[in-house]
Amino acid sequence: MEAAPDIALVRLLLGFALLLIPLGLSLWLRLRIVTGMFVSVGRMTAQLFLVSILLIYLFEWDNPWINVGWVLLMVVFACGSAIMNSGLKFRHFFLPVFAAYLIGAGGVLIYFTGVIVNPDNLLTAQLLVVVGGMLLGNSLHSVIVGISHFFQALRKEKKRYHYLLALGAGQWEALYPFFRESLLAALRPFLANMATMGVVFLPGMMTGQILGGASPDTAIKYQIAIMLAIFTAVAASVSLSLFFTSRKGFDAYGVLKEELFRNDSRE
Repeated sequence: MEAAPDIALVRLLLGFALLLIPLGLSLWLRLRIVTGMFVSVGRMTAQLFLVSILLIYLFEWDNPWINVGWVLLMVVFACGSAIMNSGLKFRHFFLPVFAAYLIGAGGVLIYFTGVIVNPDNLLTAQLLVVVGGMLLGNSLHSVIVGISHFFQALRKEKKRYHYLLALGAGQWEALYPFFRESLLAALRPFLANMATMGVVFLPGMMTGQILGGASPDTAIKYQIAIMLAIFTAVAASVSLSLFFTSRKGFDAYGVLKEELFRNDSRE
């Protein structure tokens, strides 16, 4: 199979004409998303072009230390986004979420590259940076959902939590229902998405490999392997994030520390 043809810059610009459809819907239905749409599209375009330039140099240098440093930088940005979008204060929760990503997604990344793919060099940019980005990117949304659901539920149902403590339950026993519900809320969308893969839609990695010239059977094997890795990374990252942040979010008496939340996140 031949590699997909390049898209000329002029034709890429014509792709932006597709935005006329959501733009028209927004104006017609008064959705008020025009500014946000153009800001999001502009940021996406600029960021992807910048990343493409960085990846060119990363692939050329292919220095293990630079590759590891870049992955750690991605983890830092993922932590910042997860914490800020969960209504928590960055300085209090950075280390717990960073540790969760590093152990959860990082451990799966090492297993995927070292055991499943088994290349000659585990720290090559083609695997470490690209696969690491896929694991972190897919884990990000689930971590935000899990942490947000956990702390919002605790703040809304303080009486339920305190009642369990008053009955003599340990802190983990009292937190278990909230932990379970939050983990399910984070994993269910991904499970539903994975269940329809191959029937309702063709996943991105498989499509990219086929467009790049790989045979469908090779692309399918890589897609199955990466989905197993992504799901495991999501489950591990969310679970560890909930566990580590819960240890940080309570005082010695098991009372939730309200000062750890940003003011705009209060109910």
